[in-house]
Formats: sequence, C-alpha cells, structure tokens
Amino acid sequence: MPSLKDLRNRIASVKATQKITKAMQMVAAAKLRRTQTAAVSARPYADRMERVLANLAASIATRGQVPALLGGGGDSVHLLVVCTAERGLCGAFNASIARLAREAALSLMGQGKTVKILCVGKKGHDILRRQFGGQIIEVIDLRAVRTLGFGDADAIGRKIVALHQAGEFDVGTLYFSRFKSVIAQIPTAQQLIPVAALPPEEKAGQPRAAYEYEPDEEEILAALLPRNISIQVLRALLENAASEQGARMSAMDSASRNAGEMIKKQTMTYNRSRQAMITKELIEIISGAEAL
Repeated sequence: MPSLKDLRNRIASVKATQKITKAMQMVAAAKLRRTQTAAVSARPYADRMERVLANLAASIATRGQVPALLGGGGDSVHLLVVCTAERGLCGAFNASIARLAREAALSLMGQGKTVKILCVGKKGHDILRRQFGGQIIEVIDLRAVRTLGFGDADAIGRKIVALHQAGEFDVGTLYFSRFKSVIAQIPTAQQLIPVAALPPEEKAGQPRAAYEYEPDEEEILAALLPRNISIQVLRALLENAASEQGARMSAMDSASRNAGEMIKKQTMTYNRSRQAMITKELIEIISGAEAL
C-alpha cells in the first residue's frame, strides 16, 4: 500500500494536470468562436463555386471539349490529400480523418489502383506513415501559420494542380473534418479532380436557367478551375480548424472531469490510510498506558 507521502504526491500531480486541462479547454473555447465563424462564412462561396463549375462543365461537355481538370483522363492513379491538425490532445479528431483516408486507400489498392498521399498536417502523417510510408509523397507543415488565409491554401492548391499537370495522378480527393457542433465533427471526402457533377436532383428533368458567358466557357474554366481547388482547400482548412478546437474543448472537458474523479478517489484513500494510522497509534498508546 502506498505511503501517505506517495498519496499526497499523486493528488498534487493530478491537480496540476487538471489545471492544465482546464486552461486548454478555456483556450479552445476562446478560439472556437473565431474559427467557427470563419468556417461557416467560407461555405457559401465554396459551394457556389462548385455549382458554377459543374454548370460550366455540363455545358462544355456537350461540345466534347473537356479540360484536364474536369476529367477525361483515366482513374488508375489516385491522390489523397489528407488534412489534419498539427497538434494532438483533441480526442479522435485526427484519427477519424486518417481512418477515412486509410479505408479509401485500402479499397483503391484492392481494386488495383495506384495510391499517392499528400499530407497537410503533421498528425495525419504520423498516423498514416506506419502503413502507407511508401505512398506519402510530401508532408506540408502549417505549424508556423498563426492565422490561416487564402495564401496558405493557394500554395497547396497550386501544388496539387502542378502534380496533375505533370501526370502524377488522375483523380484527386480531399479529406478533412466538417464542423457540425462542439461534440460532432464529420470526416468528409470531397473529390477535387475531376470536378464533381451536379447533384442528381438537379439533373433529373428540372428546368435550369440558361447562362451566356463572356468570355467563353473555356477561358472562364481555365481561370476558375485552379482557383476552385485552392478555394476548396481553404474551406477544408477552415473546417478543420473549427473542428479541431471543438474536439479539443470536448476532450479537455472530459480530461478535467476524469481528473476530478481521480482526485476524489485518491483523497478518500489518503483519508482512510491516515485514519488507520491514527487509530493504530492510539491503540499503541492506550495499550502502553494499560501495561504500566
């Protein structure tokens, strides 16, 4: 049985840990509002960009002129762009994104496809390198970035476009976690290349507005397709930032609660041991007095 000094040291250690977890929870709660606002604000623009490109793609496909970023190539080589956090202590946030990418990679490899992985974030690389070390082509480190902006996403987007133009892959998919609430983050896979088609409900017999483009569709697509990839990467990074803070807030709250329960148990054990020692000393004193 541990001594009273050992129990006191344990209680002090858990109390110090609880202070850290409470502080991290408060920091995550303070950052969550800002990151959530940024993620929610980016959604309408990114969604509208996808819809515009899907309409343009449907229009240009009828004339048989399909740019490379819209498809038209094979699907033998797949690039998985896995976006995760740079830091841990956020529950299963990083593991859930890596799990979704791992399942997709194994499924594609089972079909005889070639898989390449571009990791955006240190934690995703740490998880995936154990099983897919040979497939990881690059790791993008964002630890030095304090506030995510379009410039950070554009650098990643240009890298993806350059790899596609060099013939390094045929299909590109983006993996991230979509923010829903503090306790719910949804791992998501979004196809970047080729651009996804319109949803089925918008294709099946529903009237669509006719658009006239100036300049023509080919010139617009040449400018918008690379920009769309950067926009979607930015949306993924902002969603990840909000999801990370929400997951960290929940994880630190659970850790603080567990630390509180551990302190109660250790304190009860300490009090019982102390009472037992006092009782033993009293018995020895009384026995000695009676012996005299």
